[in-house]
Amino acid sequence: MLRSFLKAKIRDIKVTGAHLEYEGSITLDENFIEQAGILPYEEVQVLNIENGNRFNTYVIKGKRGSGIVELNGPAARMGVVGDRIMVLTFAYLAENEIAAHAPRVVSGNK
Repeated sequence: MLRSFLKAKIRDIKVTGAHLEYEGSITLDENFIEQAGILPYEEVQVLNIENGNRFNTYVIKGKRGSGIVELNGPAARMGVVGDRIMVLTFAYLAENEIAAHAPRVVSGNK
């Protein structure tokens, strides 16, 4: 049996842009996704601390070191510039993998 566990969390980041006319996703600074071990186009869950919205989308790699956090397409309706958000990913683990598992937690604060 597989169970779902937190794989990575990027916290302490703020929305820097919102672009409605796009097919949908979240663009994140390459440093954030690299530190968290998230791959481009990987599914993520986004939690908006300001308004309680939660939604799933996928990651697009943004310019390294830019601090970019952009909500695109329908996700642009889920937050505004300045909103604090968290980005989470999950992984399915077999029973024998659980004891050794530890999620990566990345803080956007520099």
